[in-house]
Formats: sequence, structure tokens, C-alpha cells
Amino acid sequence: MQIVLGVIGILVVAFLVRVVIEGNRVPELGVKDGKLAAISSKPNNVSSQVDDPKKKVATLAFKNSAAETMSALKAAVAAYGGGSIAAESEDYLYVIFTTSLMRYRDDVEFWLDVDNKLVHYRSSSRAGHSDMGLNRKRYDKIAELYQGL
Repeated sequence: MQIVLGVIGILVVAFLVRVVIEGNRVPELGVKDGKLAAISSKPNNVSSQVDDPKKKVATLAFKNSAAETMSALKAAVAAYGGGSIAAESEDYLYVIFTTSLMRYRDDVEFWLDVDNKLVHYRSSSRAGHSDMGLNRKRYDKIAELYQGL
């Protein structure tokens, strides 16, 4: 019995170490050639720049200007809560959201496609396989908050 409990304990510690390492590893993000970083095949991410309907989210419409759009995005992120801005430029916003219970980190990006007057969105969990739909739910709520501004 002690051996079984010891093995279970080792497996739990190994799992927790893996989660911490994955959660602290910052992925390569940003915009290259008009595209946000590709998302993985795991179900824990969504993007406006994919063809897979299970992972696809709609772009957001521009406000009157890029500056007003960025301001509204930041207000929507603040109203949603739990995020901290990690990088920002005139046409890009990178926010790290941390889940309240397990302290998982999710990377969320907004890219303002000024030429087409669209906001592209990407959200991906750093650790684990499934997020139980959290990234899509977060997008839905941020989109709702953004549209209300």
C-alpha cells in the first residue's frame, strides 16, 4: 500500500511540475505577415484566423479609429478582469489572463488590421489539453463588452 501511495505521490508531483513549467513558458507570439501565431491542434485555443469551425471566432469590427478601437479593447479586457497587459503597440495588444483556481495562464492577442478595419483575435492556454471552453467563453464575453462600448 505504501508503494502505491508513493507512486501516486510521485505522479502528482510530476504532473504539477509539468504544469508549472508549461505555464511559465512564454510562447512566441505577435504578428508576422498579417497573421497572429498559429494555434495548436489541442482544443484549448481559438483564433479568428483559422478555418476549423471548432476553433474559429469572428473578427471584431473597428470603432471610428485605431486609437478608439485600442481604447475600447483595453476597456473590455479591464471589465472582463483577470488579465494583465504584457505588450502593446498602436495595432497590437497582448494580454495574459490567469485563471483564479489553478493559476493557469492563457495568452490573448488582438491585432488591429487597419487596412481592412478588423480586429483579429487569438487566445490559447499555455498548459494542459482541454480548457473546457474557457478561451471561447472569454472571447464571447470580451466581444460583448467591446461591442457595448
